[in-house]
Amino acid sequence: MMSTDAGSGTAPAPAAESLAKQRTPQQSKNGLVSNVNLTQEDRQIIYTGALTVRAKQVTAAAQQAKQIVTSAGGYLSKEETNSASDTEDMATLEFKIPPDKYNEVLGRLGKDLGKQLSMNQGTQDVTMQMADVTSRLKSAQQSLESLRTLLKKADTVGQVLQVEREISSREADLESLQAQQKQLATQVAMATVTLRLVGPVAVVEDPSDEPAGFLGGLKAGWQALVSFAKVSVTVLGAVLPWLVASLPLIALVIYLARRDRVRRPRTPMPPPGPQPGGPDPEAA
Repeated sequence: MMSTDAGSGTAPAPAAESLAKQRTPQQSKNGLVSNVNLTQEDRQIIYTGALTVRAKQVTAAAQQAKQIVTSAGGYLSKEETNSASDTEDMATLEFKIPPDKYNEVLGRLGKDLGKQLSMNQGTQDVTMQMADVTSRLKSAQQSLESLRTLLKKADTVGQVLQVEREISSREADLESLQAQQKQLATQVAMATVTLRLVGPVAVVEDPSDEPAGFLGGLKAGWQALVSFAKVSVTVLGAVLPWLVASLPLIALVIYLARRDRVRRPRTPMPPPGPQPGGPDPEAA
């Protein structure tokens, strides 16, 4: 039968002593597990690329880009379009591509769709990080199994509650590690390529070339002023035909109102003196 003297000051039971011996893997200064032994496995690399291409027709180029990526075993993960006009259209497409087809697809996107304006590529070696997460995950699973076994041997309510709290904490750590492992595996399994398509006369600016500070604010303000002027002129052009068409009607309404005011008889003012039925000023 389970005892309920959890708050007694006696020496810790064997279950509590075993719980105190449960430790996490030792960590180094950089946050990685220090006892991870890497073998001669394939390097885990995350590939990323971004390129800007000027195309004659953005819509047709986007469809062609999707076909190129799909034929290589990739897929479209995100798409944004801005249809201002046929010559100023813009589109941004994000693709996921198998790493072994990364260079081939990147080359085709830069050549087959139009004129390549810019390209940026990057790689990130996450071999050590993957091994570290895998090692932490394995240790967390073993520790969780030990705690569950220890829970069956607990003798008091205090020991049960203590072990259950520790199990909840380890389960949360385990789920976090599993999420990290899944995210890294997804990034390694498929390279990410961001394609930006612009029309023949669309203005393309490199963010690194934009001025900062006062000049950047001045440029942004001037662009906002130009945009406001364009909108105002557009609105005026849309309203002006209606104003011209309504001018005769407005003039007719004004003319009728003035003519009615001229023809309206004026009420004569009474002459000064005693009013009928009023008091006689002489008698007063």
